[in-house]
Formats: sequence, structure tokens, C-alpha cells
Amino acid sequence: MKRLVARLWRIIRGPMQWRVLWLAHAKFMVGVTGVVRDDAGRVLLLRHRMWPEGRQWGLPTGYATKGEEFGATVVREVREETGLNVKAGPLVHLKSGYKLRIEVAYEAALVGGELKIDSFEILEARWFSPDELPEGVQESHRALILGQTPLD
Repeated sequence: MKRLVARLWRIIRGPMQWRVLWLAHAKFMVGVTGVVRDDAGRVLLLRHRMWPEGRQWGLPTGYATKGEEFGATVVREVREETGLNVKAGPLVHLKSGYKLRIEVAYEAALVGGELKIDSFEILEARWFSPDELPEGVQESHRALILGQTPLD
């Protein structure tokens, strides 16, 4: 039986192999977070409308779209939520083990734009010094800001 499967696998080659693999494996959403800093080292925090009361402050976050590079997700999400332009930097966090998602975080640098929040998702956007973060910051985001490994 194994030989037959191996032979069929070699016959279907290319795109058909990818379709079979896609059907046979788990599907995940990819949550992408940006640790956006300005020239003064301050970090951009957003007060998210749809996050739990008392824990609404956090970093710009969103889901990657199909075929999108994760660094590009940071750039897109920050622009959509704040109107600011950023450049994605190094990967600072990757966590799997969730049932339906993985989490990715990148450092990012402010490169321009004018702050204009998307009021549907965001209540407020402000720059904070890493040692003076507001109450209600997600603990995993606090750890990312401070260069620590987030604990979930």
C-alpha cells in the first residue's frame, strides 16, 4: 500500500500535491502584532474597542490575509488602524500550540504619516515610554514591549 501511495504521489506532482497537503493538514489564523517605536523609543499603544473592559490597551494587532507576508501585515494593520506608516523590523515572538491560531510579533519603526484612528476598532492611540505604560495593557504586550517572552 505504501508503495502505491508513493507512486501516486510522484504522479500527481506540483499544484495537485499542494492541494492534497492543504486538505490533509490543520488550518490556522495568524495573529500579527507590531511593537511600533518612534525615534524617542516610545511605543505606540492603542485602546481597542472590542477588547475586554479594563484590558483594552495593547499594541497594533490584526490577522494576516491569505498570501500576505507577516511583516506586511504589521505595516497594513498600523496604517488601517492609525494612519501611520511603519517599517517592519525583526521578528520578536512566535507562538504556536493554540487550536486555531498562531501568534507572531515584529518590532516596527515609525517612518511617517499622520495619526488618524479608525474609530470602528480603536478608541484612542498614544505614544508611551516603556517604563510608563498605562493601566490595562495586555500582559503579553507589556512583555513584548519590555523585550521579555510573553507568558500566556
